[in-house]
Amino acid sequence: MILLFGTSIILKRFILQNNSQIILGIDPGTLVMGYGVIAVNGRAIQLLEMDAIKLSANKDHYERLHIIQQRIVTIISTFRPQHFAIEAPFFGKNVQSMLKLGRAQGVAIAVAMQAGIPVTEYSPRKIKQSITGNGNADKEQVWKMLQRIANLPSASPAFDASDALAVAVCHQFQMTSPLKDKQCKAERKTKSSWEHFVINNPGRVK
Repeated sequence: MILLFGTSIILKRFILQNNSQIILGIDPGTLVMGYGVIAVNGRAIQLLEMDAIKLSANKDHYERLHIIQQRIVTIISTFRPQHFAIEAPFFGKNVQSMLKLGRAQGVAIAVAMQAGIPVTEYSPRKIKQSITGNGNADKEQVWKMLQRIANLPSASPAFDASDALAVAVCHQFQMTSPLKDKQCKAERKTKSSWEHFVINNPGRVK
């Protein structure tokens, strides 16, 4: 954990008064689930907290899912994020591992949806590309870039935690990207054109 819990609460109160956006990033896992919480004010990114939820391999898989659910609920109630971003599972050869990872991801997403927070999912390659400009960057390269972006201390955290922070920062970059604005405008234009077509050609739509 980079910042003390009490310090995080103080920062949260100060930032909320300045109408900053709070983003929660999640790196899903069945034994270790990383999370990172940032506050964004304009182009300034401030780390509120990042850590990893560590789960015992001796516990039943469903019990671990319950712990994940409880911890995500606590994190959301503490920081009250307006955005929830999560890394998409990397599909490997072990079907059982992927099934369990998908369940862990699903539990985290369900908690966010229950809290009314919009959820966005990013592929590992997209996150690395967004942070470093290289979709094949390693974890150390991602962390070093995060240090520059958010002015973080040099101490290396658990990579599950820094990966989650990267998810949150990636989401911020995507929200402020000029390409996103163009895409949204294009989608609105396409939708408007389709609605216009339906209204004027009701007999051609089934």
